[in-house]
Amino acid sequence: MNKLNQLLKLVELVDGDSQPQPKTEIQDLGQNIIVLDRGFVYVGEVSKDGDFIIISNAKNIRKWGTSKGLGELVNGKLPDTILDPVGEVKAPFKSLIHLIKCNGF
Repeated sequence: MNKLNQLLKLVELVDGDSQPQPKTEIQDLGQNIIVLDRGFVYVGEVSKDGDFIIISNAKNIRKWGTSKGLGELVNGKLPDTILDPVGEVKAPFKSLIHLIKCNGF
């Protein structure tokens, strides 16, 4: 094997892009109210995929419509709650502040 081929083999071993990425197991966390940093609050079906949180059927909670905080929404929206559909949201796991298990959305 000539020197160039040896060098190319070494580059393949060292280059992270050429290495197969490990498969991550997707964890289904169910329906949650999700609070992300910078004030983003969503509700939807949540799963964790590696370093990301994925919110399916996501709705941004624009107006809570509560008098005692987000906990009042654990059984669904209230008459004054305003939700904006956004589809799917993918956010870095490190941006997660907290999850509130809920149902009825």
